[in-house]
This record gives sequence, C-alpha cells and structure tokens, in this order.
Amino acid sequence: GVTEQQSQIDAMVEQGAAVIVVGAIDGSQLGTQLEAAKAEGATVIAYDRLVKNTEAVDAYIAFDNYQVGVLQGTALLEGLAARKGEGPYNIELIAGSSDDANSIPFFEGAMSILQPKIDDGTLVVVSGQTTFEQVATQGWKAENAQKRMDTVLSGYYEGDVELHGVLSPNDTLARAALTAVDQAGKDVPVITGQDSEVESVKSIVAGVQYSTIYKDTRELVAQTIASVVELQNCGEIPINDTEQYDNGVKIVPAYLLTPKIVTQENAAEVYADDPTLGPLTQ
Repeated sequence: GVTEQQSQIDAMVEQGAAVIVVGAIDGSQLGTQLEAAKAEGATVIAYDRLVKNTEAVDAYIAFDNYQVGVLQGTALLEGLAARKGEGPYNIELIAGSSDDANSIPFFEGAMSILQPKIDDGTLVVVSGQTTFEQVATQGWKAENAQKRMDTVLSGYYEGDVELHGVLSPNDTLARAALTAVDQAGKDVPVITGQDSEVESVKSIVAGVQYSTIYKDTRELVAQTIASVVELQNCGEIPINDTEQYDNGVKIVPAYLLTPKIVTQENAAEVYADDPTLGPLTQ
C-alpha cells in the first residue's frame, strides 16, 4: 500500500536514483518522500496518476483523461443517431468516484460535447441530474451505479417513457447500468464505457454496449522509457501539455497520449495486436 510505496521511494533516494517514476497509489501522500528525492537532485515523473499538493514533481505521463470524456460524449451522440433514429433523445449521466482525480476530467470532457445538445433540446436528461455531484458513483462501485439507476428508472421512466442513452465513464458502471435497465424491462440504451474490460468487449462485439475506450499501456510504458532516455541525452522531458494538470500547488507539465474509442465497427482493428482482446473480435 501507501506506506510500502513511501519506503520504496526512500530506498531509491538512498541509492542515488537520478530519475524516479511514480505510479502513485494515493497521489496526495507522497510529498515528503518526493521532496527528499528532489533535494538529492532526482527528476520525478508521475506515471498514470497525478501526484498532488507538492512542488516535487517534474512531469506527468498519462493518457489524456479530458479527451477520454470528449470521445465518450461523441460516441454517445453517434450511437444515438445510429441506433435510435431521430431525436430528441432521453439520456442519463453517470460519473466516477469523487475521490479519484480522473473522474472530473472524464465528466467535463464528455459534457463539453453533450451540454450544447442538452441546451438545444436534442438531449433530455429526464431526471434533471446533470451535475458531477448528482451523478458521481462512490468508490466506482457497480452496486452504487446500479442502485442509482434503479431509482432513476422507477422515478422518471414509468410506463412507456424510453431511455435512449447513458453516459458511463467506464465499463464496470456501464454493465451495472445495463443490468438496471434490463431489470426495469426497458430496451438497451446506447451506453459508453472505458477500460476495454473483457466482458464489455464481448458485449460490444455482440452489439449491446455501444463503446469503450482503449488505453494501450504498452504505449504508456514506451513513452515513459523514451522520456527517461531523452532526459539523459538532452536534459529535458518531452511535454505536450502545460495547462491541464494543476496538482494544487503547481501546473505539472504533461505528456498526454491519445486514447482510442472502440465500437463494434472498429473493435477488430483496434485490438488486432492485443493478445487478450484481439481474439474476442473474431
């Protein structure tokens, strides 16, 4: 856990590590260790999770979480047009856990696409629940998302009111929402996801879940290694974003990789090189 990670960093500092790459379990509890590393002249790179509330981080390498949301919002609109005929469309929103720094960029990215369509009446959030606080899912737990969807469906979708679409930030919550919809006896809505979980990839191939997101961690590893090499050769880490990631005390320069949207149409192509997911599309 966190204490183990703290002592690992201490050990690296003692061994005189020039570069420390941290995949933080809890991004807010490593400040002391990383400040010690910086004092010894190490370069600190945050990997996949931002390190919060400390000056002692030089760069962040991750997939672009805001872009994940943009892709999810776009997929929802495309899926509605493809599968549900003419609008307006009744939709509901689900967000991730409020204690995960990634949840808000996912939601804000999606809403940058969906809000204009809510404003012009193309999309109707029947429950009226549109703020992050109203739609967040504590602990990213499937049962919490399912319980909320049960309540929303019984409260707002009585009789023949249809639910056409659901914004879901990941695959686990998408499947939970689909379970709630099924139990309420409603047609399958167009629903988004993320993480390319096996169960959801099978569902997408079968035409049930509409979309997911693929983040090839091999790309993340390759970029991190390339960054360390670049740092050794030129004294600089490649950066392509200097605005998005405020850790509470500084904007952390970032190198953001592009996530991929996956639907039934392109799944075979996107997963072609993935030994686990590729075969599911055959």
